[in-house]
Amino acid sequence: MIPSIDYLLLSAALFSIGAAGALLRRNALIVFISIELMLNAVNLSFVAFARQLGDMTGQVYVFFVLVVAAAEVVVGLAIIVSIYRTRASVDVDDADNLRG
Repeated sequence: MIPSIDYLLLSAALFSIGAAGALLRRNALIVFISIELMLNAVNLSFVAFARQLGDMTGQVYVFFVLVVAAAEVVVGLAIIVSIYRTRASVDVDDADNLRG
């Protein structure tokens, strides 16, 4: 049986990689994928804590986070496609020019 600390260390590593990708990259798709990676890292820690405590509450939270992430994917990709059609680029700096 794998100890919970291993899952939490993996979760921390995934979250760190996602945070670095979201902060350092300029491509909106890469930023979007990095945010999804961060959400999945949090889900992994929820499941690890739920397993350690013997409680299903963490897994219920994971279900709700996945539902919100699915809605985020729909809205986020629609915005990215709209920006690409307008500017022919998915650079984050170009999205700043869309302000009214």
